[in-house]
Order: sequence, then C-alpha cells, then structure tokens
Amino acid sequence: MEQLLVLKDLAVIFAVSLLVILVFHQVKLPALPGFIVAGVLLGPNALGLVSDVHRVEGLAEVGVVLLLFTIGIEFSLNRLREMGRQVLVGGGLQVGLTVAVAALVAAALGLPWQVALFLGCLIALSSTALVLKGLTDKGEIDAPHGRLATGVLIFQDLCVVPIMLALPFLAGRATGGAAQLALALGKAALIVVGVTILARTIVPRLLAEILKTRSRELFLIAIILLGTLTALGTAEAGASLALGAFLAGLVISESDYGHQALAELLPFRDVFISLFFVAVGMLVQVHFIREHPVWTLGGVLLVLGGKTVVAAVGPALLGYAGRVALLAGLAISQVGEFSFVLAREGRGMTLLSESAYQTFLAVAVSTMLLTPFLLQGGPALIDGLERLVPLDRLLPGLRPSALTAGEQPFTDHVIVAGYGLNGRNLTAALRSIDAPYLIVELNAQTVRQARSRGEPAFYGDATREEILRALGIDRARMLVAAISDPAATRRMVRVARGLNPGVHIIARTRYVVEIPELIRLGANDVIPEEFETSIEIFARVLAYYGVGRADIDRLVEQIRASHYEALRTSAAAGEHLRLGMVGRIPRG
Repeated sequence: MEQLLVLKDLAVIFAVSLLVILVFHQVKLPALPGFIVAGVLLGPNALGLVSDVHRVEGLAEVGVVLLLFTIGIEFSLNRLREMGRQVLVGGGLQVGLTVAVAALVAAALGLPWQVALFLGCLIALSSTALVLKGLTDKGEIDAPHGRLATGVLIFQDLCVVPIMLALPFLAGRATGGAAQLALALGKAALIVVGVTILARTIVPRLLAEILKTRSRELFLIAIILLGTLTALGTAEAGASLALGAFLAGLVISESDYGHQALAELLPFRDVFISLFFVAVGMLVQVHFIREHPVWTLGGVLLVLGGKTVVAAVGPALLGYAGRVALLAGLAISQVGEFSFVLAREGRGMTLLSESAYQTFLAVAVSTMLLTPFLLQGGPALIDGLERLVPLDRLLPGLRPSALTAGEQPFTDHVIVAGYGLNGRNLTAALRSIDAPYLIVELNAQTVRQARSRGEPAFYGDATREEILRALGIDRARMLVAAISDPAATRRMVRVARGLNPGVHIIARTRYVVEIPELIRLGANDVIPEEFETSIEIFARVLAYYGVGRADIDRLVEQIRASHYEALRTSAAAGEHLRLGMVGRIPRG
C-alpha cells in the first residue's frame, strides 16, 4: 500500500509539473521556476494533492546528491586555473562582501550574531542551474558579465561544503572548541588525501578495466557505486553526503571518463533535481505570504537590490566596467538552490525559527521566480540606470583614461571592438597592409598584454558614446564589433550609427535570426557564425565528393550574394540547388 501511495504522489507531481512547464515553455520561461510553482500548487498549503510531503523530500535529497555529484564531475582543476581570477578573487569578494553586509543588516534587526552570519551565508549563494541555463539560452555565457558570473558561481559551489561544516559551530552544537575544530580540519585533510589517491591511482584503473567489458550497464553501476561509497565514507568521517557526492564527482572528473559518466547520469539528475524544486515549492506557506506581504516584498527587494550592488563591487574593484559589473551582479542576485538545503539543516539545528524559515522560503522562492525576467530585461534596466547616473561614477572600476594616455588622433582608421580570436586575426591582417586601427577591449588584463606587444589597445566599453568619441568614431572609416555579447553588439551598432552616419559597421553575431535587427540598427554587414560554419561544412563535404573548387566557390558566392536568403528558401529552391550539384558528383 505504501508503494502505491508513493507512485500516486509521483504521478500527480509529474502530471502537474508537465502542465506548468508547458505553460512556462509557451511564454519562454525556464523550467526550473516552473517546478517551484508546481510544488506550491501541489503542497498542503494550496491544492494539497500530495499526501505526504516528507516522502517527496526524501526523493528530493537524492536529487541534491546527484546535483553535487554531477557538479563535481563537471568541475576540474584545469577549469579552476583558467578562470582563477574570476573564481578566486571575484567569487571571494562577492561571497565575503555579501555575507558581511547581509549579516550586519540582520544583526541590526536584532538577530543573534550566529543567526545573522548564517542568514548572510544563505543569501550569498546563487542558483547555478538557473543562471547558467539563462545565460546559455541568451547566448551570453561567453560575454564579459557571463564569464564573471560563471566564475563567481563556481566559487559559491565550493563554499557550500565549508558552510555545511561550520553549521554545528554556529548552532553551538560543536563541543571541544579549538580541539573540535582541529579534529574537523584533520578529518577534512584526510578526506582530501583519500580523494586524491582515488583520483590519481585507483579510479582510472578501475574504470579502464570496466570499460573493457563494453557494458554500458556495468559502467553506470560502477559510477553510482563509486559515488555512493565516497558519500558514505565522508558521512562516516563526520561530513555530509552532499560533500561526499561532490568529491566523488571530482574523482571521476580527473579521469578520462568524466564526460561519459556525466552523460549517463544527467537524465537521472534532471528527474530527481526537478523533485527537489517541487519539494521546495511545497514548503512555501501561501497563507504566510498573504499575512506578511510587507516582509516578503521588502525582503525580495532588499535581496535583489542589495545583492546586485554588493556583487558588483568586487568586479568593479577588479577593473571591470560598471555596466559589466552590474549585469553580473543582477544575474546572480537570486537565492540559490543550495541555500534551501542549508536552511533546512539550520532549522533542524534551531538556527532558524519557523517564522524566520518561512520568511526565508518566501523571499528565496520569489527571487528565483523573478530571475528569468531579470536576465531578460537586465540590459534595458542597466541602460535606464545609466541614463540617470553614469555607472562608472557609482562603480569606478578601471577608468578608460587610465589606459588611453598617448592616444594618437587617427583619421580614416578601423575601430576593433573586442580583442578575442576574431579581433587578433583582424588586427594582424590590418597590420600587414599598414591600415591604421585602434582596439577597444573591456578586459583590462587583455589590454595590458596587447599594449606590451605594441598594439594600440585601450580599455573601455565600446557601447558608450563617450568611449566611441574618444576613439574618433566621427573620423573612423570602419567599426568592427567582434564581441560575443549580443545585447552589447546591438547597443554598440545603434550608438555608433548615431555618432557617424557614414562609418561602415561590421558586426559579428552567433545566429542568423539576429541579422535583421542588427541591419535595422545600422550595421552594413553582419557575419553570423552559424551561417559561416554551415558554408565551411558543406564546402568541405562537396570537396570530399570531388566537386571542383570553382563550382563550390560559385555556389558559396551565390548564397552570400543573396544576403543569406538561401537559408530561408523554399523546399523547391533547395531541391533545385541539390539537383544542380548532384549532377557534378562523381559516381564510384
């Protein structure tokens, strides 16, 4: 009978979740907040369709363990080294400042320092799953604010484990004082040593032997067993199951089989983590929000606004432009999924009263629900703020003038916005024909490196009118937008066209669908990576089949000359092109 009740609850959960997610999909919202809404509807404080919330919480716990396990697999020491500055410095400043400010506010409201510090830790964490999904969907994961937000999120994920270890001390349940702390640190060191030995010696050999069997089932069982044993081992050592799951994932990430393990586990993780968000929604007491609307609304505004500003201070101190710093801060302004796990642990240790716990849940869930709208409308919101107050006065990171000393009054030059791979290749070509050019880049470290090589590189945000004026946009022959931020590219094209109606603007974009908007804003040429990649692929395929280079070049010319309309041609036109080329393919 018990099994039937569990199956019934799961059937109801997935049915309601399916309907809610379909609605969210229709209005182009991410699925994760939809699961929270489904949980609110299903919970005992709304429709009450689930008979036992605790059963769902047990399944949700599996979701948390799997989430940490897969994060450990995705995380690697190489990735940490590549993003060291954003992760360690940017993340450290964000977490440290947010914890300090939130704790001071909570203490000012009369809460004990232990509770205030705990609330600061809860608020400092953001939703990795929600933010990365939103930035990826918008094509901004590689934009300056996207890279910065990603680095901070990685640091936050690493902070979950130390916070879990600190909970008994904050709750006053740790005995022995310094001796107990030393013992805990000793256990942590032993865990790290054990994990290192597993990662470097035992696990790679074990997985290599299992893969020789060519059995997918055996590989999956081995991965799950490894994760389970590591999690249980850390739990026996006094740490948490979640920490063990993360470390187990880290062990696998250091082997050659991490990607395959991740592919096998992702479907299970996604199902169980959806149950976690549903369980979070079930915990929300709707009547509590109705009875305390001022506290809830005030808390939401305080968290979103305060966390955005505080999170932007760190990037500004590192030299990022005010706009980039605020966009990154806005992206991570919500409360994260791990905060719910920590809050539940804190309530069990009496760090949070039931009233404080419900207030936290209401505020945290609301911030997560608002995140998709903030990610979508963030650029417009920042633009409006910038019209009122120049952001570099609020967040005076590295001033453009700090790196523009000695600027020459170029005329008839090319302004290259962005000094990534595209920008470097372009400037090399311009240098080979002695064409004058200026580089403008938002990454201060990149600017310093370029200037050390003798490049005319300047720090600044090319979407801003005063920066473009300083670069001589009114005298420039051409502007090339070679950045990977779609919103910033659109803004740059619009501002540049307004300042110089005669300048030739070339814009880089990722997708073909973005071409019309950029043309409307004033771009003369738009180069979509998606389209150019497709041309290179079909050219190489035809060359492999023996089609002559002249025929291939002629087809490429026809497609480009038609302003990419070939991508939207009818099936009949596509068939005509196909027949024309098939006749030239040699038969074997």
